[in-house]
Amino acid sequence: MSSRYKRSEELLEKALKIIPIGSQTFSKSITQYPLGVSPHFIKKGKGSHVWDVDGNEYIDFVNALCAITLGYNDPDVTNAVKAQLEDGTIFTLPHELEIKVSEKVIEIVPCAEMVRFGKNGSDVTSGAIRLARAHTKRDHVAVCGYHGWQDWYIGSTSRNLGVPKAVSDLTHVFTYNDLNSLHRIFKEYSGQIAAVIMEPMNVKEPVDNFLAKVKELTHENQAVFIFDETITGFRFAEGGAQKYFGVIPDLATFGKGLANGYPVSAIAGKAEIMRMMEEIFFSFTFGGETLSLAATLAAMTKLQREPVIKTLWSQGSKVIKGTNALIEKYALGNVLSTAGKDCWSFLLFKDTDVYSQWELKTLFLQEVFARGVLTVGTHNMSYAHTDEDISALLNCYDEVFGILKNAITNNRLKELLKTKPLVPLFKIR
Repeated sequence: MSSRYKRSEELLEKALKIIPIGSQTFSKSITQYPLGVSPHFIKKGKGSHVWDVDGNEYIDFVNALCAITLGYNDPDVTNAVKAQLEDGTIFTLPHELEIKVSEKVIEIVPCAEMVRFGKNGSDVTSGAIRLARAHTKRDHVAVCGYHGWQDWYIGSTSRNLGVPKAVSDLTHVFTYNDLNSLHRIFKEYSGQIAAVIMEPMNVKEPVDNFLAKVKELTHENQAVFIFDETITGFRFAEGGAQKYFGVIPDLATFGKGLANGYPVSAIAGKAEIMRMMEEIFFSFTFGGETLSLAATLAAMTKLQREPVIKTLWSQGSKVIKGTNALIEKYALGNVLSTAGKDCWSFLLFKDTDVYSQWELKTLFLQEVFARGVLTVGTHNMSYAHTDEDISALLNCYDEVFGILKNAITNNRLKELLKTKPLVPLFKIR
C-alpha cells in the first residue's frame, strides 16, 4: 500500500466490496487510475485545486469530467444555491426558476426556441432521439461521438453487454470528417433515419466545412440534425460550438458545465420539434430541482458578465503551446501529440516499437499525480486556472517528459513503473 495514497486505497478496498468498480462513474474508477500510484477519493475542491482524502493537493485539469468551468465552489454559484436552499429544493408544482433558466438558455443558444431539463447528458440525448423519432416517425439513427449510457447509443459500442440486438441494430456509427460514411448510412437505410446526432467536435477539427455538409445531408434526407453539446456548450463559445462554427442544429443537448458541477442537463431547439415533447414521455421527479437550476442561472449570468470563455481559451492556449514546446524539447513527437481546442485539449499517446500507449500513459499518470497535477491526458480548462497553475503544470511536464524519454530511450519503463500498466480501455472518444 502506498503511504501517499494510504487512505484512498483503504476507501477503495471498502468501495470495491459494495460498489461495482468502486465508483458511480466509469471515468472516475480504477479502470482509469492505476492502483498504488493514484488518488482514488477527493475530499474537497476550491478554485482550480482539489485535495484528496490523504491531504495531497492537486491542480485539477480534469475538472469533474468537464463539469466545472468556473472553478470549484465558485462563490456566485455557491451563494445562489445557499439562498435557494432556504426556500426548498423540490415542490409539488413547478418553480419559477424553470422559466428563468429556460429564458436564459434561449437568450444564449442560437438554436434554442424551447427548452426541457434533465439531470445527466444521457437523459437529454436519449430524449432528443425519442423526440426525433416521434417527429419523423422513423426508427434508425446515425451517431458520431459519445452520447451516454442508454441502450440506443451504447449498443453501438464495445460496451454493449445487456443491450438487446434489436435496439443495437437501429443505431449506425459514422466517422468524423468522412461525409461518405454518413452517405452510406442514408443510402442503406433510405427513408428510415430519424436523426443524425453528433458531437460537433472533440479530438479532431472539422475540415472541409464538414459540419455544414452533415447538416445539409441530414436535411436532404428529412432527418433531424442534433448537436450533442454536453461538453462544447458554454465552453467553445457562450452559445456553444454551434455559435463558434456557425452551424445551427435543429436540436442541441447540454450538460456538464451548464451549472458548474450541479446535476442538470437540457434539450433545446426548434419549437416545431420541441412541441412534440407534449406527446412523448420525457419526465423526471427531479427535472425541476431548484438548487441545480439556481446554480445554472448563476453560472450562465456569470458567463455573460465576465470573460469566462475568453479566459478558457487564452489560458488553454498557454497550456498547448507550452506542452508542444516540451514535446519538441524531448523529441517525443513520435510518442506524444496534442489535439482538440485550447479550451478542451488532449495529450495523446502512441505505441512505440517496445511499449504500448497504455504502458506509457501509466508511467505518465504515476509521475504527474506524484507532482500534484490531476490530469488523465486532457486539459479541461476552468475560469479558475491561473498563470501559476499553468507554470506548475508545464514544470511538471518538463520533468515527466524527461522521465518518459529516459524510459523509452534506455528501455527502462518497467523498471520505473511502480504498478501494473493500465489495460486497453473502453474509449469514448
